[in-house]
Amino acid sequence: MTKLKTLLADPARGLVAPGVYDAFTALLAEQAGFDALYLSGASIAYTRLGRPDIGLVSVSEVISTIELITDRVGLPMIVDGDTGFGNALNVQRTVRGFERAGAQAIQMEDQSFPKRCGHLAGKKLIPAAEMVGKIHAAVDARRTDDFQIIARTDAIAVEGFDAALERAEMYVEAGADVLFIEAPRSLEQMGQIAERFSTRLPLLANMVEGGMTPMGSASELHERGFRVVIFPGGIARAMLRQGQAYYASLRENGSNAPFKERMADFDELNGVIGLPEMLAHGAKYE
Repeated sequence: MTKLKTLLADPARGLVAPGVYDAFTALLAEQAGFDALYLSGASIAYTRLGRPDIGLVSVSEVISTIELITDRVGLPMIVDGDTGFGNALNVQRTVRGFERAGAQAIQMEDQSFPKRCGHLAGKKLIPAAEMVGKIHAAVDARRTDDFQIIARTDAIAVEGFDAALERAEMYVEAGADVLFIEAPRSLEQMGQIAERFSTRLPLLANMVEGGMTPMGSASELHERGFRVVIFPGGIARAMLRQGQAYYASLRENGSNAPFKERMADFDELNGVIGLPEMLAHGAKYE
């Protein structure tokens, strides 16, 4: 497995990290040919809790999800660590837990707790100096610098664009490996971010369908200077439409026959998840 740090070290290479929320979606993303994954905290809330992304997911639920994914797939994974689940000491425990579970990066934001999705209104921030302390704590807690610290600021929506840039400068100085300025409102703002920071460290762009940031393709964003592009909730939204259509059809027809062409059959599913290989492997121990 190529390390995330190695992938990020090549300035000529753009990285697309699709959102996943469990081992099954991670496996599908790996089979599709991606080089890295993004474990979305929002999507964990959607799928494990059936709730919105408003700080309800616990650190233990995220760590258990990391463990299940890294047991199944071999791709490097960025993990949404929300606020670090508390103060600087909590951040250190979170970093150790994520790294031990197999994650290769934590994304950590400067919101107060309970946090909100970066594209929701009503967010509140902690002081910039407190976030600097959290970044220092994260850097000190990791076992190796292969584990990447991604610092995110949500200040555009709360304090304005200029304040977000000022916070970003402080987070870079504090030791962040990757910078994530959440929810720029225009291509002009994205251009200013890239002009100021893209030659100093990798930048991350977040594509949220219906969110605050103009949607763009990964190749367009790479050309603008954003090394990493994530699509965190896309798979949950795709599953939403497919699941609604399936259950509506079953309720109406009392059978899966009308939906058959939109479903995998039994053997196809077992092939994708590796049943033949597992049975062959297990036979060695009989």
